[in-house]
Amino acid sequence: MPDAISAPRSPEDVRRVACIGAGVIGGGWAAHFLARGYDVTAWDPAPDAEERLRRLVAAAWPALEQIGLAEGASQDRLTVAPTLAAAVADADFVQESAPEKLELKRSLLAELATATRPGVVIASSTSGYPMTDMQTAAEDSAAGAGRLVVGHPFNPPYLIPLVEVVGGERTDREAVEWAARFYEVAGKSVITMGRELPGFIANRLQEALWREALHMVANGEASVEDIDASITEGPGLRWAFMGPCLTFALAGGEGGMAHMLDHFGPSLKSPWTRLEAPELDRALRDAMVDGCAAAAGERTYADLVAERDQGVIDVLRATGRLGDTAR
Repeated sequence: MPDAISAPRSPEDVRRVACIGAGVIGGGWAAHFLARGYDVTAWDPAPDAEERLRRLVAAAWPALEQIGLAEGASQDRLTVAPTLAAAVADADFVQESAPEKLELKRSLLAELATATRPGVVIASSTSGYPMTDMQTAAEDSAAGAGRLVVGHPFNPPYLIPLVEVVGGERTDREAVEWAARFYEVAGKSVITMGRELPGFIANRLQEALWREALHMVANGEASVEDIDASITEGPGLRWAFMGPCLTFALAGGEGGMAHMLDHFGPSLKSPWTRLEAPELDRALRDAMVDGCAAAAGERTYADLVAERDQGVIDVLRATGRLGDTAR
């Protein structure tokens, strides 16, 4: 591993995290890192940034106490620095959460690469920009663009486990691997993407659903209340623990995804959505079948059905929808 990407500490030994940008996402990151026992130094150019940040952390703390604080976790370990340079001076990792403006991201990431100690990995919370587009102003070196990665969270970052990690064309692979491992150590559920994709994975999926919802409201086809209920009372109950692919595989019965695609595949040509479906050729069919088999592992169809059923019951019970008589 090149020295420039050999971070000052291993992911397991990180002690201080810098949060650059203290809005909803940056503040949520700060709350998460504090709850995991890190020292956090934050910076935001807004004149009332410190007051807002401390309010956000305080508001998040009761929820964090419910899920369990790490040893030594304390709101008192939050410091708000007067300048960006001061915020990152002693940081072992940097999480950038500035507004979603491409030119701002470019200039800020370049400034961070200059101000941060050599080797410290810098991650952006961008919700859609590829790192290749954001690292253009950074020095073309391992010490500059080479340590810039995407670390895309979901709101609120202190509760939603997922973070999607991916580098840009000029990012060193070692930086991506280091960031992914750090997030795991910091208590996140990590997807390390093998290639860049605007919007990443989860945002593209929820954006597809969101756009179809807007179409239905615009055309008078469904109300907002109907759309929300269709998810919370329907597939959302299953997606909370199984996801769409395995859920659809169970729709194929003991034949799994193969039977599901062979039986329901022609409906992809039906006007059920305004998205254009890909051609369900042999390669795509096999990729879905093999992927579901890998995801299922040693679990049989009966195992997956039992897991799904218990999961739905648990969600319904946790949200108070089963009633007192259900046991």
